[in-house]
Amino acid sequence: MELTVFNTSGKETGRTVAFDDEVFGIEPNQHAVYLEVKQFLAAQRQGTHKSKERSEITASTRKLKKQKGSGSARYGDIKSPTFRGGGRVFGPKPRDYRFKLNKAVKRLAKRSVLSQKMKDNSIRVMEDLSFGAPKTKDFITLLNAFELNGKKSLFVLPEANKNVYLSSRNLAKTKVLKFDEISSYDLINAGEIIFFEGAVEKFQENLKK
Repeated sequence: MELTVFNTSGKETGRTVAFDDEVFGIEPNQHAVYLEVKQFLAAQRQGTHKSKERSEITASTRKLKKQKGSGSARYGDIKSPTFRGGGRVFGPKPRDYRFKLNKAVKRLAKRSVLSQKMKDNSIRVMEDLSFGAPKTKDFITLLNAFELNGKKSLFVLPEANKNVYLSSRNLAKTKVLKFDEISSYDLINAGEIIFFEGAVEKFQENLKK
């Protein structure tokens, strides 16, 4: 399939770019998408939660009452979990929530999301550009040309471009990423995906490896 290339004013240039059906035309695999999004969100967790167990509480170790003869349950020191201020039983400990996911599954997830976006007509191609200096105002003009101001959008670069990135950094609903930095979460979270013309072929080759 082919898509028309637009210029920075949102007008058609007359050129087209071919999109491979192996990447943008497959039957979406929802489970693969679920796994990659789950992995992405798990990696964002700090995992610094911690509660003190009985051995970590600073308190007296004196046995509060004799073992037998009181008529109530037996217990030892004040650090018991049954008392207020005592240690917690099986409380949370610091841990790393990240988990491994095969590269083939992650590529399948991206292809699935892209195929669905293509069906929804949520993918467009823009000619390559580069700002002479970081200017948010210039990027807003670009968004207005594509009617994306106030909408969630993802711009895919063929290579790192500091000025383009800095120009978009203050826009809450706009994200600019290099073609090999994108996750399925980024693709799903974007209402519209704008590929720079030079990024299309590189992105497709990256997903075919």
